Amino acid sequence: MKFWLLSSLVLVVAVSTVFVVAGCASASRVPLATPDRVDLERFMGTWFVVGYTPLGVDAAAHNAIEHYHLDDEGRIKTTYQFRKGGFGGDLTTLNPVGEVYDEETNAEWRMQFIWPFKAAYVILHVSPDYEETIIAHPNRKYAWIMTRSPDVSEGRYEALLEILEEEDFEISSIQQLPHDWSRDSERLTRIREIGSGPFEGE
Repeated sequence: MKFWLLSSLVLVVAVSTVFVVAGCASASRVPLATPDRVDLERFMGTWFVVGYTPLGVDAAAHNAIEHYHLDDEGRIKTTYQFRKGGFGGDLTTLNPVGEVYDEETNAEWRMQFIWPFKAAYVILHVSPDYEETIIAHPNRKYAWIMTRSPDVSEGRYEALLEILEEEDFEISSIQQLPHDWSRDSERLTRIREIGSGPFEGE
């Protein structure tokens, strides 16, 4: 239990520190291209993280999901959950809170893992059917490729990587995140039952 708490704290501090420092260093970069308008209601719910830039503690993440729930106050209650080190590894859950920063497009948020730090969180891409998305940081060093299903073909994954490459990301730093839910079926069932509602975790 103590190890889980320490690991989670390390990840929270690492994410916050990296994003704050990187945000300052990237102020002069050309802004990332974003969708003209993101439908927040459609964007809510569970996404499976299929490609990502590891941030230390989550370097060996398996079966990772990102879940969004829009509360009555307009906050985006977020759950980042993954198994550490393998498909049977311990479950790590983080609960940052997001808020829309660019209300014209809804494509740029600020995500708070720990007070008072807020990380820039850009929806670089979302498919018309809201089945695929790419989240990125403005410094072009960190990105997350997510889909509504844990199963994504190599062709689709490569196409999503190409979107990042076109935006000058170094795609060699992005790792494909492993998914195998055969031993995690109860968790998968609960995740799907939640829909876009509040995530209670486990």
